[in-house]
Order: sequence, then structure tokens, then C-alpha cells
Amino acid sequence: MFDKFEAFMSKYFTPLANAMDRNVYLSAIKKSMVAMTPILIIGSFALIPDAIPNMIGKTNPISVWITHYSSIITIPYTVGMGMMALYVSAIIGYHLATSRKLDVPGCVTMAVMGFLILAVDFTKDGAVDTTYFGTKGLFVSMFGSIIAVELFRWCKKRNFTIKMPDTVPDFVSKSFEMIPISVIVVGAFVIIRVICVDFLHTTPPMIFTNLLAPLVGSMDNPFAYTFLKMLQCLLFFFGIHPAVLSPITSPISTQFLAENITNFKNGVALTHFFTPGTDSAFGNFTGTGVTFGLVFWCMFSKAIAQRKIGRIALIPALFGINEPILFGAPIVLNPLFFIPFVIIGPIISSFGAWAMTFGWMKMSVFTPPYVGVFLEGYLATFDWRSILVNGAQMIASILLWYPFFKLAERRELDNESKKKAAISKDDEALIDDLDLDF
Repeated sequence: MFDKFEAFMSKYFTPLANAMDRNVYLSAIKKSMVAMTPILIIGSFALIPDAIPNMIGKTNPISVWITHYSSIITIPYTVGMGMMALYVSAIIGYHLATSRKLDVPGCVTMAVMGFLILAVDFTKDGAVDTTYFGTKGLFVSMFGSIIAVELFRWCKKRNFTIKMPDTVPDFVSKSFEMIPISVIVVGAFVIIRVICVDFLHTTPPMIFTNLLAPLVGSMDNPFAYTFLKMLQCLLFFFGIHPAVLSPITSPISTQFLAENITNFKNGVALTHFFTPGTDSAFGNFTGTGVTFGLVFWCMFSKAIAQRKIGRIALIPALFGINEPILFGAPIVLNPLFFIPFVIIGPIISSFGAWAMTFGWMKMSVFTPPYVGVFLEGYLATFDWRSILVNGAQMIASILLWYPFFKLAERRELDNESKKKAAISKDDEALIDDLDLDF
């Protein structure tokens, strides 16, 4: 009996498990979110003029001009962030097709088609409702794109295509090959939508919203955010880059940013602190785990190796890059630095989240590029108090890293003294006589 069960699993479920390679999916999602960065920046810029009349008055010529052309100025936001899920479906389709070595135009078309069937809705007068074309539809976009490409792949493997003679031009032949595949893929998504609407009495995007509501809602809690930073630092401590979590966190932070921008545009209070700009400027201040304190003390270390590492790591740290100190000190896999990096660092990372939660600092409506510490925090919030928060993070990091640095320095000095003792005075004199320039 067991042999038959094992044969059944090997025949049907093992190939399915191999096909559903989660690393391929996570990579495609991550790349799609990175590709959305220019759209986020441009969309944020497009809403800045709307705030100018409130700052300089609504009756002067500049404000009158902005108000008159507001609908045109905000077009990059409307067709950018307002259509983000549509773009994400196409990009995921592209990357999955490339990874699976499938027809790229066909996969992209099916991915977009699948998403639209799941997400499209209509108003009472019959117009297309684009509510889920933006960040609210990101998760259904990811799901639809992955299912569409996998169905495409499944059809190709089983030759569910129309073969044309060799004399037919290639572009015509590929079009006919797509007909059976399109029917199967589109039919599958129509069935999914019918089941959701007629039997579950809801739309597919709402199902994802309800399922992911606890996860999405928790990310706006400073305690949950601190736990997330601890998890990221723990991964980095063992040499795993925390970017592996970005396929989960990036859609949430992007959705929150879009909601903040919409509220800002409508003059409503902002509600989300977990946005890409905030996470970069405060959560990853001077790098994951806020490691500037170690960089600072290493610069003045009595140990030669630490002093060199500190000076090399300073400039990258000021731009949020701390790999030189992580692997140079090293922090990675160093038990001595576990507590300051995995426990203390995430607490310092959450200073911005707490400041925004208590209303001490404005929430973010903009995702700036990497422009260095202090300036990035200001551009993310347009609040001068961001400089105070970053300053508090820097001082706290310097103070809290000191005792752990001193322990590491003492070990490094002992190692250097042992190395010097291993060289005899005669050998040292011989090396000096050779006058080697290292």
C-alpha cells in the first residue's frame, strides 16, 4: 500500500513541487518591486506642487496656476502609482518567462490578462473601476501573474498548441500557437472569478485583503516593526541578506506609501509610518542594525586592523551601506557582537517608527534616493525633526556599541601582540635591512 502511495506522490506531486520553485517567484517579485522605484519617486514628486498653495497662499499667481493645472500635474501619479499593480503583473510575467525559458511576449500578455480578469470591476454606469489597479491590487497581481505563467508553462509542456507548417512566418506561427494556451489560461481565470463572485460573494482582491489583513496591519505597529528589524539582523548575522524578506515587506510598505500620498493629496491625516522612505532613512540608518557606533569606535581603535576597517567603512555607512563593517570587523558570525547587532540595533532602528506613532515627527509621503544620512530622513518626511531622530540614533549607537567594541579591541590587541612575538628580533632586523616597501 505504501509503495503505491509513494509511486502516486512521485508521479504527480514531485514534478509539481519542482515546478513551483518559490525562489524563482520570490526573485521575480523582488525584481518587480525594485523596478517600481522610479514610479514611486516620480509619483511622489508629482504631488509636491499640490502642497505649495497651502504653504504660500492660494491667491497668488503661482498657486492659481498650480490649482488650474493640478489635474495635469498629477498625471504621473495617476498613471504611475495608480496603475502599479498592472505594471507589476507584466514585470513578473517577464522575469518568470525569462527564468523558465518561455515565450516572453506570450507570458507577459497572459500575466496581465489574468490579473485584469481577477481585479477589474465596473461602476454603476458601466465604466471600468481602477481601484485595484494600484497598490491595493499588488498581491492579487502577484498571484495572478504566477498562476498565468505556470499555466502557460504547463500547456507548453503538454503541447497544447497549434503547429503550423515551416513555411508560415515565425510571428504568425507563434500567434496560432498561443490560441489554445490563451483559451486555457483565460478560462481558468474566469472560473476563479466566477467562484469568488457567485459562490464566495466577493471579488478576488478582497479575498487577499481579508487573508493578509493581520499581516499588513501588524506592520504599522512599532513592536511588530522592531521584531521585523530583529529578524533582518538575525538573518544578516548568519550571512543571509535581509533582502530575502523584501518580496513580503515591499508590497506592504509600497501600499502604505500610496495611501499616505492619497491622504496627503486629500488633506487627510497620514496613517502609516511603514513606508520605503521611512524604512530606509530610519530603519536602516547607516545600514542594517545601525552599526555606525562600531564604525565610529573602530576609527579610533588602538588596534591597527580595526582602525583601517573603521576608516574604510565610514563613507559607505554615511550612505546606508554597512557591508564593509559587517564582514570586515566582522559582525557576521561573531558571538561578541550578537547582542548589539541583533538586539540593540533593531531597537535603535525603531526610533523613527515610535516618533511617528506618537506624533513627534511627520509620516512619509516621499521615497528619496540614497542621498546620505540626515538628508534622506528629511526628504522622506519634510520634517526638520527627522534630523533630531537620526541624531538620537547616531548617539545611541555610539554609546551602546562602546563596551562591545572595547572587548573586541582587547582581543585584537592580544592577537597583534602574539603575531609580533612570533617574529624574532633577528628576523625583524633582517626585514628592516631589506627595506621592503609593502
